[in-house]
Amino acid sequence: MSTKAELIKELIDMQTKFIKFEHENGMHPDDYYNPGAGHELETYKDDFMNKAIQVLDMAHEEKDSSWKR
Repeated sequence: MSTKAELIKELIDMQTKFIKFEHENGMHPDDYYNPGAGHELETYKDDFMNKAIQVLDMAHEEKDSSWKR
């Protein structure tokens, strides 16, 4: 399992690559919401969300929060 810092670094790297893609190719909503098989952003949205939720869960655990998804 990744540490919170590792996950945050992965999220920043993913965001940097996304911004680079957007600047180089423009951004059509289909690129993000329905990229299709083989597209550079095919798994981006789900991967980013899953990593972000892991960070959120870790942060709540660190603070002994009673918040639950």
